[in-house]
Amino acid sequence: MSDHTGDENCLAWAARDPSGILSPYKFSRRELEADDVSLRITHCGVCYADVVWTKNRFGDSKYPLVPGHEIVGTVKEVGSNVHRFKVGDHVGVGTYVNSCRECDYCNDGLEVHCEKGPVFTFNGIDVDGSTTKGGYSSHIVAHERYCYKIPDNYPLASAAPLLCAGITVYNPMMHHKMNQPGKSLGVIGLGGLGHMAVKFGKAFGLHVTVFSTSASKQEEALSVLRADKFVISSDKQQMEACAKSLDFIIDTASGDHAFDPYMALLKTMGILVLVGFPSEVKLHPASLNLGSKTVSGSVTGGTKATQEMLDFCAANKIYPEIEVIPIEYINEALERLVKKDVKYRFVINIEDSLK
Repeated sequence: MSDHTGDENCLAWAARDPSGILSPYKFSRRELEADDVSLRITHCGVCYADVVWTKNRFGDSKYPLVPGHEIVGTVKEVGSNVHRFKVGDHVGVGTYVNSCRECDYCNDGLEVHCEKGPVFTFNGIDVDGSTTKGGYSSHIVAHERYCYKIPDNYPLASAAPLLCAGITVYNPMMHHKMNQPGKSLGVIGLGGLGHMAVKFGKAFGLHVTVFSTSASKQEEALSVLRADKFVISSDKQQMEACAKSLDFIIDTASGDHAFDPYMALLKTMGILVLVGFPSEVKLHPASLNLGSKTVSGSVTGGTKATQEMLDFCAANKIYPEIEVIPIEYINEALERLVKKDVKYRFVINIEDSLK
């Protein structure tokens, strides 16, 4: 167990400016500390967050920026205090790589809600003061607390999207007790997050209805993802036919959309959880008050829920639908992601293409 990886050059692809165009880049990872795991990255999922920060949409991007927070690979080194992982283990790293580890949320395994704010996997500030760099790279060093065991029988490429897209829908589904067989779930939007919500819903024994503006997604939703029903959300008649039929709705849409028509689909005491980021949430008070309905929000999940989800997916053979790409294709992939031209998550084959 060596204590130093800082001298080793890390190969990566980075954006240099708000054009968001990525190109090859080299940098040094921080040194391995006693509680750290050094991970040789095999695959990294491509998330819409990668588009947002490479293009400086929030005005806080620090260049050169190496995106990627759906990271999987094999352990190549561990620090002297690490006992959960050993060299060769399959491990994942998700959307954050540190937190205060002292607040009530951290103590409850809800590190994503850390009172001092979690340290994000890229474009955050690491323990040594450097800017964190993500998974479009050959390896990463992270505190073992923020590393997840990928079950040996689970394909690494398939595990990558679980670390953001998967946990973002699994976490609120568990929090709001959506794992009740026989209940009904609506899923708004059928992208990276939406297709995972459908898969989890079916695994929980729910009756799943997909809502989309795109009629072209109907066959895929019903035959591949095994949703029970497909509704074109722009069709007022189809929407009205679903009135008061749903116990739960997971809203993954980030484009602006009306909320009142969806609130009308909830039963009394029904819950709508928003995991997308439209520019505003606007609804009539009656949509909420009549029927005692709930609107809730959610981001990813804590370390406890993330490990639980990975184990659940392995036990129930739940796999994201992915398109595996070489790193050289990443700029085209990000363009296609913006156009929603992917079924349903790009995954970069880092180990075979990043040379």
